[in-house]
Amino acid sequence: MKQNINHSREEHDKIIENANVQMLDGETINDMSGLFKVLSDPTRLKILSAIGNEEVCVCCISEILGMSVSAVSHQLKTLRQARLVKARRDGRNIYYSLDDHHVGTLLEIMLEHMRERK
Repeated sequence: MKQNINHSREEHDKIIENANVQMLDGETINDMSGLFKVLSDPTRLKILSAIGNEEVCVCCISEILGMSVSAVSHQLKTLRQARLVKARRDGRNIYYSLDDHHVGTLLEIMLEHMRERK
């Protein structure tokens, strides 16, 4: 290990100690990584964007994205499993919405972060 000459050994040790205290556990890291993996798919991001703050049926999402209902349903299953969307059945129709306000906030923060770098 090469010690940074810009701070003392005590400062170095304190930085290491603080990092170890605040570092997330392995299971949480894996769960977060999985969530980012789900969000890394452009089609899934388009679906989340199309849903927005509304409740939208599969056929509408299909038409908005120009995809088959089957293809959209497949992506919605992945989004449901990641708890990013929830479904509500009304007769023969299934309506999707963001699972909770955190999903919308997450998307807004990602977008804000991207825009500030431009």
